[in-house]
Amino acid sequence: MKFDFDKVIDRRGTGSLKWDVPENELPMWVADMDFQTAPCIREALAARVEHGIFGYSIIPDEWADAYVNWWGNRHGFAIDRDWLVFCSGVIPAISTAVRKLTTPAENVVVQTPVYNIFFNSIYNNGRNILESPLKYDGDGYAMDFEDLEAKLADPQTSLMILCNPQNPAGKIWDKETLAHVGELCAKYGVTVISDEIHCDLTDPGKEYVPFATASDTCRDISVTCIAPTKTFNIAGIQTAAIVVPDKFLRHKMWRGLNTDEVAEPNAFAVDAAIAAFTQGGEWLDSLRQYLYENKQYVRKFIDEKVPGIKVVYSEATYLLWLDCSGICGAAGEDGNAKTLSKFIRKNTGLYMSPGLSYGKNGKAFIRLNIACPRSIVEEGMKRLAEGTTAFRKMNAETVNIDNVAKKGDIDE
Repeated sequence: MKFDFDKVIDRRGTGSLKWDVPENELPMWVADMDFQTAPCIREALAARVEHGIFGYSIIPDEWADAYVNWWGNRHGFAIDRDWLVFCSGVIPAISTAVRKLTTPAENVVVQTPVYNIFFNSIYNNGRNILESPLKYDGDGYAMDFEDLEAKLADPQTSLMILCNPQNPAGKIWDKETLAHVGELCAKYGVTVISDEIHCDLTDPGKEYVPFATASDTCRDISVTCIAPTKTFNIAGIQTAAIVVPDKFLRHKMWRGLNTDEVAEPNAFAVDAAIAAFTQGGEWLDSLRQYLYENKQYVRKFIDEKVPGIKVVYSEATYLLWLDCSGICGAAGEDGNAKTLSKFIRKNTGLYMSPGLSYGKNGKAFIRLNIACPRSIVEEGMKRLAEGTTAFRKMNAETVNIDNVAKKGDIDE
């Protein structure tokens, strides 16, 4: 392999959110990869550092060209340069949209389980979170259009945040599904914010559908949030963009981003994005293959050695959604995997994200990040097996003690 994804990089002591944990812990939680970013990006940033002056930055034509060509060539999305607006991050853009496109106490619809920070953007800005639960059949997720339409039809609903591809379950929404979402939102006057930050992290041979390409309606009622940050592991660079074909909606978003002071690039944001989208394709394709092999390893390991947990089928992201109902239900936790994840972290050091953070219907799940060298994945699986075995044993003993106590009561 031309790029070495097996290399373990020590991130402790570097101010890493992910790795700022006790020495014995193995963090596989936040969506942050443990791989160095593509060489082309490191070289572009090194050249910028070598120049030595980090004053105010403009957004050159090359920045827009990089986005236009990447989305056109890789995703079949013909973006007009004028549709693009720079922003410092996808979440800042979403928070801006909530503030600019809705008023306090209005509803914002999200389809749960979903990325937990959406809730922050809604709640912290004084809007109501309206959950439309996805339908889970034991293998994967589908949209519940009857419930979704009921939520969109509420006169207080003015915005929907779509996760495409879906985080945490890794679902790639097909064109027909997205087009139907667009039809419903247009019917009830609801604007769609489509978070597509994971779009380049699909399994080899799989392609996502940009929401704005699903239909003319989807294009005209939407704001699409895109970035190189998740794909190339450069979240700390703070560089992203929104795509807004409708000129009136685009003007609102442009004003909102500027009012919120998140529309200007830092000294590295533009160069990093240009390098990623003009030279990073080969690295990304190698990464996708490596992540897919990690997924296959984890699925096989859990199927064979971790009874009671099932990996939900996914085709995108480097996050795996673990259905733990086979363990938690038996342990009398009412399907809540938060207790299980806390137990595993305390007893093995494996740090994962409890599913309840992603919505009420995520309580029986745990989210696992497998974007790390294979040796770390293997260690994580070893700890997962040890932790679940110990958890089962502990609860079995508790059940036996309870049964003895009940029997004694009867005898008396």
